[in-house]
Amino acid sequence: MMVTIKTPEEIEKMRVAGRLAAEVLEMLEEHVRPGVTTGELDRISHEYITQQQGAIPAPLNYHGFPKSICTSINHVICHGIPDDNKKLKKGDIVNIDITVIKDGYHGDTSKMFYVGEPTIMARRLTEFTQQALYAAIRCVRPGARLSEIGKIIQKMADQERFSVVQEYCGHGIGKVFHEDPQVLHYDGYTSQSDLELKPGMCFTIEPMINSGKRYCKLMKDGWTVVTKDHSLSAQWEHTLLVTESGVEILTLRKDEDFS
Repeated sequence: MMVTIKTPEEIEKMRVAGRLAAEVLEMLEEHVRPGVTTGELDRISHEYITQQQGAIPAPLNYHGFPKSICTSINHVICHGIPDDNKKLKKGDIVNIDITVIKDGYHGDTSKMFYVGEPTIMARRLTEFTQQALYAAIRCVRPGARLSEIGKIIQKMADQERFSVVQEYCGHGIGKVFHEDPQVLHYDGYTSQSDLELKPGMCFTIEPMINSGKRYCKLMKDGWTVVTKDHSLSAQWEHTLLVTESGVEILTLRKDEDFS
């Protein structure tokens, strides 16, 4: 496993990339409404990232992904492809996943949006998933083990009778979009694969939580992942830096109160 420790110069670039990624989600807030297509949200994001931020949307052409953002609605777990024929409707929940590259470094974050008023279950699942992310972030500090992240998420999900998707995980990030280590959101490390966190490590935590069973299915497009039982799924993601004293959220949005 090749886990990179970021230099102070690299950390500064990661801060800039993280801030830009967060700003895209902040900008999208007013555009996510009933009737808008996910294709339109992709165009708005692409233009903002390339024209306003002078950055690059990392998903575009990444292993052949055709769009600049991911839009995952309701029972879509992750990697939903924006589409001009896919209109958001009242009651939908949608995860928008943004990754930007600025000066060669990546900032990666995602957020759940409500389209109109969500169902009671959709709201409960969405709020829970954000709280699970926050609880996992609070575990991050020098000397902690990577396994603590998955253990806390798994324990919280079990208590709520929700399930944690195991096929997709968080990841190291920097010059490379996805690098070591893999960050599991469930209790799945062996003593050999577990890792001690050290200052200068950067990685994402991005739990995908289902209201039904954890099992998923990859659609024919080769990207879109859905819940096998068609239950709702929610996800939140932040890019994090392990500091000397704890953790810094590089993609924190202005609307977040993390303390």
